[in-house]
Amino acid sequence: MEKLYSIQEVSRKLGIPKDTLRYYDRIGIVSPSREDNRYRRYSKNDLIDLMNIQIMQYADFSLDEIKGKFGFHRMENVDPAYCQEVAAFLDEKNEETRKKIAHLQKVSQLLDAASETLRDFNHERDQQLAEIVREIYRAIRKEKTDIFEEGCNGHQG
Repeated sequence: MEKLYSIQEVSRKLGIPKDTLRYYDRIGIVSPSREDNRYRRYSKNDLIDLMNIQIMQYADFSLDEIKGKFGFHRMENVDPAYCQEVAAFLDEKNEETRKKIAHLQKVSQLLDAASETLRDFNHERDQQLAEIVREIYRAIRKEKTDIFEEGCNGHQG
């Protein structure tokens, strides 16, 4: 007979609050079996599902995305069209992630330049910082703006 786990055991083992486990059951994302006394009993597969949910949330998937796209692991015969749909969804999510990484790299570059400029303030560092700011602003606006041609707060473009 398969071992079943109480909500308390699952919460402790996986570090998921009991209220979150109840919520997952309520929205149908992980629905454990119930005993006669209505207590939730989680199977090994339920624990695996919960671990996968934690991983997908770590990867920035919403619960709606997880619920809507990742039910295939329980299917006996996996539909190839469904697999293609999920693969396309993962590709889109990966592209979003790459854009976020590029954005965060720019932010990191800006913060590095700003802190270096403030630690050793000189005209050259100030100009380097101004160029990074202009580049980021252009990327945000995706167009050239005339304000940099006029100069901004003493920075000449």
